[in-house]
Amino acid sequence: MQLTPAQKQIAKNKTRFRVVNCGRRFGKTILATEEMIALGLHREARIAYVAPTFQQARDIAWEQLKRRLVNVNPDINESRLEIKFNNVAGTTSTIVLRGWEAIETLRGQSYDFVVLDEVASMRYFWEGWQEVIRPTLTDRKGGAMFISTPKGFNHFYELYNMEATDKQFKSFHFTSYDNPNIPSEEIDEAKNQLTEDRFAQEYLADFRKQEGLVYKEFQRSRHVYSEATIDVAERLAGIDFGFTNPTAILTILRDRNDVYWVTNELYKTGMTTEAIAEYVISQNYNKIYPDPASPEAIKHLTDKHLNVYEVTKSKDSIQTGIGKIRELFKQGRIKIHESCKNLIWELETYAYPEKMSNHNEQEVPIKENDHAVDALRYCLMTNNPVRTPIETIQRMRVMANRNRGESAW
Repeated sequence: MQLTPAQKQIAKNKTRFRVVNCGRRFGKTILATEEMIALGLHREARIAYVAPTFQQARDIAWEQLKRRLVNVNPDINESRLEIKFNNVAGTTSTIVLRGWEAIETLRGQSYDFVVLDEVASMRYFWEGWQEVIRPTLTDRKGGAMFISTPKGFNHFYELYNMEATDKQFKSFHFTSYDNPNIPSEEIDEAKNQLTEDRFAQEYLADFRKQEGLVYKEFQRSRHVYSEATIDVAERLAGIDFGFTNPTAILTILRDRNDVYWVTNELYKTGMTTEAIAEYVISQNYNKIYPDPASPEAIKHLTDKHLNVYEVTKSKDSIQTGIGKIRELFKQGRIKIHESCKNLIWELETYAYPEKMSNHNEQEVPIKENDHAVDALRYCLMTNNPVRTPIETIQRMRVMANRNRGESAW
């Protein structure tokens, strides 16, 4: 199959890990399938194609792979989405299609090449890449191709910038206009119908803030830090319990100017209530603010004589808590350490449902990407600093300086 000039540029590059940031209809599926087939026909190879879900893997690449390999009499397993075929070396190559939602099925496998498609939509990407996918490439010194259209400044944005620090990575950026098989007037028509940000993201592959973000005030340049000297007044914890979903525990230091510094995060699946309690005990928190929807887990903490505070859960508590967090971001009173990657990722992806015409705007966010941000909300919406008279005077001076335009923090 004839590749476009842009596709050829990517295919000819021999860097081990290639990150392809491209607009819609660029031809990423054709590029991926052609690379997989070419490798498998050239020599014995084990290859994996991974989409966000198993069904998406079937819908996106399966039929195309079967059509392209029909002339080599492949052995096709429809239920497992696996194809085996002979190569020019007289041996057998294998291509398997998998879904990211069951990425653990690849643990312990060995591959020469892995394609990860629609990377921006893969949840908990870094854990899956570092713990499962990357080890599958070790024995065979395999490579990987990461393909996606952006989705805010999430893990795909970080992946795209890996080439700046790791010479094994190479990034490519192409828009929908770079596919000569798509009439440019069709893309121009989409430009007239979509918002500027959405068109820039979907067709120009431009990293933009995702539309409908809950915490749109959050900015990495303003709210993320690497080093700081903190005059600690309280050591706090926000906890969102989970087991199948991750447990999120944030360590938050309130300083004497009432700035909240998120210094550490625990973000882990499969944690029992006992394991959570052990971790919390080890951190020596002054105050603990847990998810009010988990009374048994809370009781386990209180039975350990930990200083657990009640978090109010009412009809409007989510909206009220979100409002307080947004205001703290506006005031520059939340600082997040750069190592808290899951919290940062959630802040940049936690969103409201898409606005529908003839409907009122939704006030409740989509129930996903919300474990660490919920832990943040439980803590900061409930924490009410109690000050000594001296601290009150100092605080009043700080606020007075701030009102005069002087540096408050």
